[in-house]
Parts: sequence; C-alpha cells; structure tokens
Amino acid sequence: MSTGVDLSQFYDMFFDEAEELLADMEQILLGVDVDQPDIDDLNAIFRAAHSIKGGAGTFGCFEHLATTTHILENVLDAIRKGELTLRQDMIDVFLDTKDVLSDQLAAYREGAEPDQEVYESTCQVLRTMLEQADGGQAQGAAQAVEATVTASEGESADSPAGNDGSGSSDRIASAVSGTSGTQVLRVTLKDLKPDDARALEAEMAIMGTVLHKQHQDNTLSLWVDTTESADDIAAVCCFIVNADQLDVRPEPVPGGTKPASSQPAEAAGETQGESGAAAPEAGASQTAADSAGAPAPSATDSQLAAAAAADTAVPAAKPANATPPARKAAKKTSAPVSSTLRVGVEKVDQIINLVGELVITQAMLVETAQSLDPVLHDRLINGIEQFERNARDLQEAVMSIRMMPMDYVFSRFPRVVRESAAAMNKQIRLVTHGQATELDKSLIERIIDPLTHLVRNSIDHGIELPEDRIKAGKEPEGVLTLSAQHSGGHIIIEVADDGAGLNRERILAKAISSGFPVNENTPDDELWQLIFAPGFSTADKVTAISGRGVGMDVVRRNIQGMGGHIHLSSTKGKGTITRIILPLTLAILDGMSVRVGEETFILPLSNVMESMQPTADQIKQISETERVLYVRGEYLPLVTLHEIFDVGGAETDVTRAITVILKAEEARFALQVDHLVGQHQVVVKNLEANYRKIPGISAATILGDGSVALIVDVFALMRMTQTHVGAMV
Repeated sequence: MSTGVDLSQFYDMFFDEAEELLADMEQILLGVDVDQPDIDDLNAIFRAAHSIKGGAGTFGCFEHLATTTHILENVLDAIRKGELTLRQDMIDVFLDTKDVLSDQLAAYREGAEPDQEVYESTCQVLRTMLEQADGGQAQGAAQAVEATVTASEGESADSPAGNDGSGSSDRIASAVSGTSGTQVLRVTLKDLKPDDARALEAEMAIMGTVLHKQHQDNTLSLWVDTTESADDIAAVCCFIVNADQLDVRPEPVPGGTKPASSQPAEAAGETQGESGAAAPEAGASQTAADSAGAPAPSATDSQLAAAAAADTAVPAAKPANATPPARKAAKKTSAPVSSTLRVGVEKVDQIINLVGELVITQAMLVETAQSLDPVLHDRLINGIEQFERNARDLQEAVMSIRMMPMDYVFSRFPRVVRESAAAMNKQIRLVTHGQATELDKSLIERIIDPLTHLVRNSIDHGIELPEDRIKAGKEPEGVLTLSAQHSGGHIIIEVADDGAGLNRERILAKAISSGFPVNENTPDDELWQLIFAPGFSTADKVTAISGRGVGMDVVRRNIQGMGGHIHLSSTKGKGTITRIILPLTLAILDGMSVRVGEETFILPLSNVMESMQPTADQIKQISETERVLYVRGEYLPLVTLHEIFDVGGAETDVTRAITVILKAEEARFALQVDHLVGQHQVVVKNLEANYRKIPGISAATILGDGSVALIVDVFALMRMTQTHVGAMV
C-alpha cells in the first residue's frame, strides 16, 4: 500500500546530514594513530559510513552511494574485528573514498547520476582491500557484491527483497558478509513511540534480515539474522532509544519461523506475535489478515517510516558504545528531539535586509525628533529611544544567526596539510587556535580559498625539509599555525609557520629587476608587501602546490573585496606570519559621522581612537605636500580628507579643524575633518554594485535625512600615508 507521500522532501535533510557525517569521518581519519588505532575512532568512522548507507538505502534511489558506503563499511568492520591490519595507505584510500562520496552526494543533490567510472574504480579498490581480510577468505564475498549489484539494477522497489526501501543495500550486505557465520539475535525494545518503532524496524532491516516480529504493549521484539555483533546492533538502536529500553541477546526464532526470504509477508513486518496481539494504531503497516498472506507493503511505506523520524534516518557518528546525551535528555523530559532548525540562507538574508531598513527608519525618526521640544513630546522621544535600543538588540540577534565558528574553515586544513606535506616530503604539524571565533557566513565561505593558498605557500616556500631544519638546529617537524581572534569590530586570522622566513636578498633582487621603486634601504615590511604584486614570485621552479606568481595578488584582491586587508611579516630563520583583518559582518556597522564641507563621511567606529583640535606647534611640515601631527611623543601622518576627495568649502586651517586619530592594523594616523556629527549604526550598502568603485571608499549608507554618506576605507587611507597623498586621487 503506497502512502502517496513524496520522499523527495526529505532529500535536502539527508544530504546535509550526510555531508556533516563525511566531514566528521575525514577529521577522525586524519587523527587516527595507524600503529595503535583507538577503537572508539574506528567505531565512529564505521558508524558514519553505516548511517550514510542506511539513509541512502532508505530512499532507495541513491544506488551508487549505498553500494560504495556499504563496501567501505565492511572494510572498516574487518579492521574493527582485527581481520585487517590498518595501514597508512588504507587511510589514503578512505580519504579518497570520502571525496568520492562527497562527489556522489553533490551529483544526487543536483539531480544527476555520479560518475560511473569513478564509482566502479573506487568500489574495486575497496573490494581488493576486503579480499585481504582473513588471508583472502572474503574474496568470494567481494565477487558476490559485484554480481548482486548487477542483478539488482533491474529489480523493482516493490519486490519483496526491496520492500523496506533498502533492498539493494541488504543484498549487498548478504553478498559481502556471506550466509555463513550469521547469528539470530532477539532485539527487544520497550516503551516505544510509534515513529521510533518504525525507524528501528527500518534500521534492523539494514543490519540483517528480520525473521520474526512481535509488537505488544509498546514493546517490540525483532528476531534478526545478522552478521553484526550484539554490541553493534545495540549501538545502532541507541541512536533512537535509551540503553535501559533495549535488550539484545542470541535467541532462536519462536516456533522455528522460516527466514524472510521464504515468507515475504512476515519479512515485510507482521503486527501480531504469537499471542495474537493487535497492532498499535500508529503502526498500521499490516493487519492480522496480512499474516495470512496479504501482499507486502511497498518500498514507500518503509522508506517513509524511516524518513518520518527526521533525525534518525541519518544519525550522527558516535562511538559504538555511546548513547547520545541529547537523545537521553529528550526521552526523559519529553522535549523536542532536536533543538536546531535548518533555515535557508536566503531567508536569513531577507530578515537582515529588513532589519537594515528598520535601522534606517529608526535613524530618520531620531533625525526628526531632534527638532521637537523634549518637554512637549517627552513620551514620543522616550518611545523613539526605546525603539532605538530594541532595533539594536534585534540587529545583534539577527546577525548572530549568520555567524559561524572558524572551525568550519579550519577543519578543512588537516587534510590539505597532510597531503601537501607528503607531496613535498616534509614533516608538518598543524596547530589551530580560536576555532570557536565567529565570522559572518558570507565571509567565512569566501575566506576558504585565500587561506588555502596561504597554507600551501607556507608548506611549499616556508617550512624547510627535515634535513634542512636539523642543520638549522630545529626539530625535523615544522609547525604551521592557524589562529583567529576578535579585535574590536574585526576578526584577525593568522597563518604562521616556523620556517626559514622570507629571503630579503632574493625578493629585493627580483623587485629591482621588475622595476619596482625599491633599494637597499627599503624597510622589510614594505619589501614584504611586494609579494602581493601581480606576477611576483621568487620560486626557482613551479610546483603543483605554488610558485606560478599568480596567486598572492589574487589573495589580496579577494581579501580587499571582503572589506578586509592582509599584512605579511617575516623573520629570517624563524618563520613568516600572514595576518588577515576582516570585518565581522558586511551588513551593519557602528560608525562616526564627520562633516567635510557640505559632505558627510562615515568612519568605522572600531578604527577611531580619539579626536582632538590640534595646535600650531603640533603640526610639522616634512615636505611640500606631507605633514605630521605630534601627539604625546609620537609623530602621526596627517591626512586631509577634503584634499583626498576634492571636497569644496572645507576648512583648510588645521588649527580650526578637527583631527580624528585612526588605527589600521598596527599603524596610527590622523585624519583632518571639519566637524564631528555623531555616532550611530549605519546600514552598509555596496557602492560598487550600485555605482562604481571609488578609491578610499569601502561602501555607502543612507542617513536619517535620506541623504547618502560614503563610508571611508581606513585601511586604504593608511596605505596612502605610506606613499604620498596624491596616490589615491
């Protein structure tokens, strides 16, 4: 009997959870000690593969994914049981298989079929590995897999063998495991909810063949013919129920019931046990008449049963002996199973845009209220102030939804470092700090590629070969550090290595030959920044990792496109540090508005240190066009805003103007403006998309009176102070 429910509505949930499981699998694989593997790690990897296989089998239309994960699962199981000895090359194969599974998921998500050639070659590699178990005893099973997969291609999902939506997966399981060495386990589950009962039946059908079933008084007993151990069966069940609800033990089938293959109706799931008890009202897969020979339910029934339990179709990877704490809490308190909700990014972006408009409206109300008599309109003014506070709280709450931990980025690099270091014959250990530091999702996805290039550069050009490090008095193993931390309204991300550092002589020679205006007296910090010039590379040869000179300039452009900036520092023999400074979000910022002539500009408040009205003796002329401001024993470059943007009617006498002390990266400078207007939140609007790119301006905003103000790029102004004023115009 078909339920008529479209299972495709559950696909996105399955894809998302499968991707998370694959990411977890990769991280565990990268940390496994090949010589002394932790059994919990092996169980977790196995469970991830099993969960993906179960989910793929539940839907019945992801054949390649189900088959690949099942063969992988059997290889992992052989390692867990000691039938195969874990080797380093196996880890490489498992990581490659993870990539193939990711590609298969991506293909299915797009409604396409995975690459057949890659699928077949991957399965063959895994089968070959499986044949090594027990000195080749699994060879026949591996060959049976291939025959079974071929035979299953034309079989209908409504056939008895496929009635639980995972028939092909079950057939592969039987082929790989063989019929010898199976055991019949009675799985007793107490105090079950109907949805949990259906989900557990689907799981047991994947773990083996359900020979008999009894369901009475919220207690479900299943007799399962399986190659899995009792502990493995229990571990799967504990994704759905608590340990005290479960009992797994060897026990013959009551009355010598025949296997499900000879009794399709019974295998499909009867609802009466020997006592003749009726089925529970929510489990209506069969009535008493079904036991007498009624047709087995269609694949859709069992598929929906598993999919209906949203977080049990693809449970998270856990150690085999662990019961998820969240599950226990949910059972004891009757709270919702999941405390999270998947929401499309476009919906969050829409809310953020609406909050931005709300902030603009609030600014307009504040602007209007300034002309009102506070005595006559005290209630209105108090209400506007309350509205302003609520708008800020709402903005912070909404923005926090889009914030993601940097671990989302950092978790990708153990694999990159491992493979790149192996390709270069280097020993490198990756260290990460600040994984919990949060960054806007729109930025965190765009920072991955620049960071990947920087990491590979450190591996290729920074960290030396082991023999070279030993000669330099270092440990043979190099250290590559990724860190993230908040600083004001910015996040600082660093890529640091303890390698040889940059070669000043080589860079200087390359710069001079390329026509850059440098000489022997050029400071190191200024020389290092040439690394980001287009086409600049001092590599002796091109490698598969880096060295073409087409990457670092792209890295800088990408960072600047995110409203951030990049700075490089190096010490010979000690290593190199690349620092990226990014805003926490590109949507709303706290700013200080300043007036220059008839124009209003916004300075990011996180960059503002102080403001002052200088005296004549504090101003020092160092050239015809450049001046410095002396403040508490420090000379700061003085930048005149009206000269940069050619603003008419501005105050030209610096002693009658206001100077704002700004900090960008590690440098400070003074910015001359006419007046300080105030501090407020501003909604950031992309100027380049709506008009064109303006040097020295990062974005625009709408003020309370409806006029447009430009947001100053403080970092661009800082760079200008290092050259000459005319460089930006």
